[in-house]
Amino acid sequence: MQQTDFTPRRRRWPYVLVVLLLLAAGAWAGLWHFAAGKLETTVAGWKEREARSGRVYTCASQTIGGFPFRIELQCADAGVELKSNQPPVAMRTSAINVMAQVWQPTVLTSSFTGPMGLGDPGQPATIMANWRSAQTQVHGLPIAPERVSIVLDQPTVDRAEGANNQRLFNAGRLEINGRMLEGSARANPVIEMVLKLVAASAPTLHPATAIPLDADITAVLRGLKDFSPKPWPERFRELQAANGRIEITNARVQQGGTIATANGNLGLSPRGRLDGQLRLTVANLEKLLPTLGLDKMLAPPPTATPRGPMGALDRISPGLGNIARQNAGPALIAGLNFIG
Repeated sequence: MQQTDFTPRRRRWPYVLVVLLLLAAGAWAGLWHFAAGKLETTVAGWKEREARSGRVYTCASQTIGGFPFRIELQCADAGVELKSNQPPVAMRTSAINVMAQVWQPTVLTSSFTGPMGLGDPGQPATIMANWRSAQTQVHGLPIAPERVSIVLDQPTVDRAEGANNQRLFNAGRLEINGRMLEGSARANPVIEMVLKLVAASAPTLHPATAIPLDADITAVLRGLKDFSPKPWPERFRELQAANGRIEITNARVQQGGTIATANGNLGLSPRGRLDGQLRLTVANLEKLLPTLGLDKMLAPPPTATPRGPMGALDRISPGLGNIARQNAGPALIAGLNFIG
């Protein structure tokens, strides 16, 4: 009688699984290094094209990392020189980090390390910008973006004046969003832009701008031929020739208790100036008048309201005649009184 061997056979599937995982890891590493090489080549080509347009980008050192799930390009001591600008302008910041997930290569996220200096090429910076965090995100290919966002937390802008800096602008948050509504970056783009400001102020510009304000403005730009890099004067000429316009679909600005809303269309006049109509509504304007210096101009005259055209202006809006008295010449006032 033959004896049956019931000893279980050694299972080999764990070894097969290990081999498959090693092959997959090797293939993934090869794919990552191929993608990293393509990114480096793409960035080099982009820099070359930009340089031909007068925008020179430089890095003191450039490295690529992020393996295994990200591709990161780190640029230390980053600079850009806008030679096409008149006069030329140079900007330099501490570092820029550009990152894309391997499974989402068409979404590029960039972070910037401040401060950023701005000034004449080869000269010390005259304007210094800084922030707590600064990030941009681009959806789509670099040559054909579909959506772009820029977010800065606690940005500041100072004018360098020796040992002391003069604060030009600061905010709790600044956000700019743009997206393609119609067309493409290469042909007839229609772009929607959204600007959001939180607690923004410009202390040295005017007493009114020194008071923090919040803003939420949405506009649509129509009339661009394309969105390729070019000087702004040339772009403005294209807009004017194509009867381009800016549609302010919604604008809301709040400063203290004063709230202003607006909408309308703006185009370019033959002389290159903004031309159009905006419908503006202001609530609690009287709270802002002292800061603007208009409270005394709008104050009624100390005597009784006079007769004649100036009195008629005061009857239409108290203080309106007083503005006319202070700003009109004697001949104009005499002429109005004669007509009256």
